Amino acid sequence: MTEGLEEEEDYYHHQKRKESRKERKLATARDRSKYKKSDLEKYQRNLNRARDAKLAKQDWLEGRILSILPQGVIVDDGQNKITCTLKGELKKERTRAKNLVAVGDFVLFEKIAEQEGIIAQVKPRQTVLSRADNLSRLKEQLIAVNIDQVLITTSVVNPPLKPALIDRYIIATQKGKMKPVVVINKIDLLEEDSEAARKEKELYFELIKAYEAVDITVISLAALKGQGLLELKEIMRNQASVFSGQSGVGKTSLINQVTGLDLRVGETVERTKKGSHTTTSTRLIPLESGGWCIDTPGIKSFGVWDLKINEIERYFTEIHQCGLKCKFPNCTHTHESDCAVLQAVTAGELSAVRYDSYQSLVTSLSEQHVRR
Repeated sequence: MTEGLEEEEDYYHHQKRKESRKERKLATARDRSKYKKSDLEKYQRNLNRARDAKLAKQDWLEGRILSILPQGVIVDDGQNKITCTLKGELKKERTRAKNLVAVGDFVLFEKIAEQEGIIAQVKPRQTVLSRADNLSRLKEQLIAVNIDQVLITTSVVNPPLKPALIDRYIIATQKGKMKPVVVINKIDLLEEDSEAARKEKELYFELIKAYEAVDITVISLAALKGQGLLELKEIMRNQASVFSGQSGVGKTSLINQVTGLDLRVGETVERTKKGSHTTTSTRLIPLESGGWCIDTPGIKSFGVWDLKINEIERYFTEIHQCGLKCKFPNCTHTHESDCAVLQAVTAGELSAVRYDSYQSLVTSLSEQHVRR
């Protein structure tokens, strides 16, 4: 009898506890007073943040990056030049690019003082000239963006022609959806009475012939003598152009001649035949004839960004066309028997200089693949 009473009492208490929990739950659902204040504050903060963001966007101005200097990014809004920094959120974006912005970028920025601003957004780029970062090769180094053509500037004799470097620039230009123009400076040096000048002259004419065969524009000139400048000015008219190439080839001299500016010009070291770096930062310069001109620092090497080994042939159209006659469909044109390309090079039907550039790229990318 006692056991039955105990069981009944336990059941009674269990039911009471259950009803009590149910009542507390219902009361909490009806009255969330202890949460109301914090919820309201959180809601208000989110509302204010959304309103501020909307207002901020309405206040954003649009401009174009003229140069990137240690003191900041110089942006032209059409009336003034504003020194800007990058918004914190922009810096957090994960990207394979070494630099988040480049000369030529169209940006939206917020003005925080008379001559100061914060870049909040980079508008989509139409064209890009970039190269693989020299150190890691895993990052893309942006050189200039939103341009129409790349003036791949080189010279003869001092410093001498580097066909492989020119061809790498051509590939990077075409990958970036721009027009390549090969500018060969200092051609007056080809008339010197020296063995070096005679050899350079042979290479010069072979390059001219090779590029004509693949419809790549070549402009030959002597900047210091004013020779060929009219043709250069005409091709730059109403275009956004970037001068790029190795140091010492005369890029800055050409820009001085075209724009009438007096930018500092470097000298070529006689012993090494290499130029000194006088342009230390990329800058965008307006032209009186319409369009823009971009000067870039000289480079010693140029790695084409994100180029796959099976893509190389398509950028050497003459080699690709000839390669259709090869015995093996996957012929690399480097060592195979019955290779139509190797036969054409030996017979002088294909440019040996262009083929050397092709082979150099294949070898370079093959070595990179093995190292990785």
